[in-house]
Amino acid sequence: MISIAGISGSLRKGSLNAALLEACAAAAPENLTLSIGTIKGIPLYDGDVETANGIPLAVATLKTLVAGADGLLIVTPEYNNSIPGVLKNAIDWMSRGGDMKAVFGGKPVAIAGASPGGFGTILSQNAWLPVIKALGATPWNGGRLLVSRANTRFDAEGRLTDEKTQADIAAFMADFGAFVAAQSGK
Repeated sequence: MISIAGISGSLRKGSLNAALLEACAAAAPENLTLSIGTIKGIPLYDGDVETANGIPLAVATLKTLVAGADGLLIVTPEYNNSIPGVLKNAIDWMSRGGDMKAVFGGKPVAIAGASPGGFGTILSQNAWLPVIKALGATPWNGGRLLVSRANTRFDAEGRLTDEKTQADIAAFMADFGAFVAAQSGK
């Protein structure tokens, strides 16, 4: 069984990206499990806090999820043509503690995103690539999942209502799962 950790880069209740991550989990092929982690409760990174108190529990929990997974799916909003600060902050925290290689080293990473705009987080996804490289992870370049006009593809409860998007998500998850399987030897 292939295991993937999934993280949404939005804290907002009713987030389109959280809804997209749930849709990805629902569309996962039978040989793959997608476990969803959260960035809620992760404080702003502060080296003094780290020195005084160590890694916060919310960070440690997310690190354990990511470290134990065969792959990582980042579902990112796009804020001001780039990555969301809260998600970058969570990644920065997870890279601390001297175990960055154990958490991210060589780990296959896919990026997806949903936006009410017409470009579906393409700039945010591009901005994540140097971060993934700096972590020592392996970006999956086999496909993109860019859900534009996402507010018309999910209902008020966050359920996916668009059949084409559903098919795109299923293909994305199957292809990423195959990449992770090849990378992990599973």
